[in-house]
Amino acid sequence: MRTFIRTFDALVRSLQGVFEFSGDPACVFRLRRTNLRRPLRLDGVGFPAGTPVLELHLSNERIPPLPSSGPDLRWAALAAQRLRFSLGQVAAFAVHHDGAPGGLVGGTTILIDGPASEQLLRRLGFVPRIRPPGRPGERWRIRYALALMAVFNPPSRRRRSARFLRRTEVWMSMNEFLRRYAITPGPLPTKQEESAG
Repeated sequence: MRTFIRTFDALVRSLQGVFEFSGDPACVFRLRRTNLRRPLRLDGVGFPAGTPVLELHLSNERIPPLPSSGPDLRWAALAAQRLRFSLGQVAAFAVHHDGAPGGLVGGTTILIDGPASEQLLRRLGFVPRIRPPGRPGERWRIRYALALMAVFNPPSRRRRSARFLRRTEVWMSMNEFLRRYAITPGPLPTKQEESAG
């Protein structure tokens, strides 16, 4: 079953256009280029439907494994460090390849399950928006996310029930994202450099 879920997840990523952008094992994100499906207002600024979006997708196999006893301070520090490093990697990619002025950076997650995780995202500059329940396919997506957690990081699946979880969108303008994170890591190679290598 684990092999099936891993294979199915790779197929879903391929069909959705999710791609690897960094070979660094500490980077916990993959990316997808897409467009905003509906208008969004963020910090007083309106973004119309069709706005370019650089969508964040967690690379489950690169998330630090939780201790069997659950998250502790050491794990939390490592996870936060890896998250900030990964956002810097995304910013470096955007600078070289995809940093559309006026665009957005964002994604959807079920990992915001309390004030602490929401506060962390706000400190990182993201604005969380809980998706309304009842949208088509929402329950299936939550169960699928839980299945991935069970395969890649089993302790993270404990005490989480599909009945009570909600998917949350997180957003930041591309301009603000680059202001915060573009200077964090060294630059990624350009496409020409990658081809030459």
